Amino acid sequence: MIKKVLITWILALCLLGGPMVGNALTQDASPSVSPSPELSTPAAPPGEPADASRQEASPATAAAPKIDTGDTAFMLISSALVLLMTPGLAFFYGGLVRSRNVLNTMMMSFILMAVVGVTWVLWGYSLAFAPTSVTPGADPPFTANPFIGSLNWLFLNNVAFDQPDPVGYAGTIPHQVFMVYQMMFAIITPALISGAIVERMSFKAYFWFILLWSTFIYSPLAHWVWGKGWIGTFGALDFAGGTVVHISSGVSALVAAWVIGPRKSFMVTPHAPHNVPYVLLGIGMLWFGWFGFNAGSALTAGSLAAVAFVATMVSAAAAGLTWVVLEWLLRGKPTAIGIASGFLAGLVGVTPAAGYVNPLGAIFIGSISSVCCFYAVSLRAKLQFDDSLDTFPIHGVGGTVGALLTGLVATTTVNSAGDNGLFFGNPAQLWEQIVGVLATYVFAGVGTFAILKLLALVMDLRAKPSVEDQGLDINEHGEEGYGEDFATGLSFKGE
Repeated sequence: MIKKVLITWILALCLLGGPMVGNALTQDASPSVSPSPELSTPAAPPGEPADASRQEASPATAAAPKIDTGDTAFMLISSALVLLMTPGLAFFYGGLVRSRNVLNTMMMSFILMAVVGVTWVLWGYSLAFAPTSVTPGADPPFTANPFIGSLNWLFLNNVAFDQPDPVGYAGTIPHQVFMVYQMMFAIITPALISGAIVERMSFKAYFWFILLWSTFIYSPLAHWVWGKGWIGTFGALDFAGGTVVHISSGVSALVAAWVIGPRKSFMVTPHAPHNVPYVLLGIGMLWFGWFGFNAGSALTAGSLAAVAFVATMVSAAAAGLTWVVLEWLLRGKPTAIGIASGFLAGLVGVTPAAGYVNPLGAIFIGSISSVCCFYAVSLRAKLQFDDSLDTFPIHGVGGTVGALLTGLVATTTVNSAGDNGLFFGNPAQLWEQIVGVLATYVFAGVGTFAILKLLALVMDLRAKPSVEDQGLDINEHGEEGYGEDFATGLSFKGE
C-alpha cells in the first residue's frame, strides 16, 4: 500500500512538475535585469553560428575575424573530452555483454575512431557543413543547400588552421578546431548503434554499415540541424545532438536489431552482464566526456558554456536519483546497472536542451527522461525484442523526450539566441521540436533499412550460428578478452 502511494506521488510530481518548473523559471527571470553582454550574444550549438540561424553575421564581422586563444584552448580540451566518450562507451557496452564477446563489442566502438577519423577529413565534414558558396562582405556572406553540404571542403580544402570558418559557425576559433570538434560527434554517434546488434552482427558487415551510415545518414542530419540546413532554419532547437546524435542512433539501432534479428540464444539462455564494474567505469568516462559534449557546444569559453555545464551535471544527477527510487520502490533493490542507466538517460535527455534551460529546467528534463527510459526498457523486455543493450529505450526515447521537453522549458533568459518554450509563452516552439523529431525518425529509420538491405545483397549481415555459440571474439578477431575460453587462441571460424 505504501509503495502504491509513493509511486502515485512520484508520477503526480512528474506530471505536474512541468508547469511548476515553468513558473519557477519565470519567477527567476526578472525583466528589469538585463543579461550580461556575454549572455546576450552567446555562441550557438555545434554547427550553428552565434546567431542560431536566426540572424546573419554582419559583413564587418565577417571581414575581420579574430581568433581567441582562450576559446581555442577550451575547444581543444572539449574535443579531447568528447573523444574520451567513445572508449567510455566501449567499456559501458563491453561490460554488459558476455565475456566471449567483450572484445568484439568494444571494437565496435573503437573502429569508429579509425573509420570516421579519416572519412570526416576526406568528405564527411564537407557534406555536413560546407556552404554552396561564400562571398565575403555580402549579406548574407554565404549560400547553403537546405538538405546537404557541398563538396567545397573535400579533403579539408579551404579549411584553415589559422582563421575562423567563413560561414560563422565559430567565429573565435580556427576552422580546423571546429572541424575536429565536430569529428568527435561523428565518431561516437554510429558507435551508439552497436549496442542493439552486439553478439551477432558480422564485423565485416558492421564495418561497411558504419562507413555508409556516417556518410549518408549522419552528415546530412548534421547539415539539416547545424549546417544551415532546413531543420535549423525552421527553428527547431538542438544544442548538442538530441536529434542528430541520439534520436538518429536510437532509431537506427531499432531498425538494425529488427532487420538482423535476435541473438540465437535470446530468451533461451541467460545473457547476464559479465563485468558490471566495466559498466560503472564506462558511465563515469561518458559523464566526464559529456561536459565537453554539451558545454563545448557553446563554442566559446563563456557564460553559455557554464549554463550547459551546470545543466549537464544536474540533469544526470536527477535522472540517476529518479531511476534508483523507481527501482527501489518497484523492484525492491537499487542496482548498479540501474543507476548507470539513469545517469545515461539524464545525459541524453538534456543534450538538446543544455544551452537553453536553467538548472531547474535541467532537473525537470533529467527526471522525466529517466522515468520514460525506465519504462521503455521494461516495455522492451516485455515485448521480448532483442535490442541487446537497450539502445533505443535509452538513446532513442531519451533523445525524443529531451527534444520535446526543450520545446517546453527553453528560455531566452539563459540564451537569447534561442527561443522561449511553451512554458514561457511560445507554443510554436513545441511544434518546431516535433517536426525536427519526426523528420529525424523517418530519415534515420528509412535510411538505415536501405543501407542494411543493400549490404545484405553482397554479404552476410550476421555471424554464423556456430560463431555465436563460440563467441565473436575468437572467431572475428582471433583473440579473446581474458584467455579463459580458448586457451590456444585458435579461430574456429568455418567449422
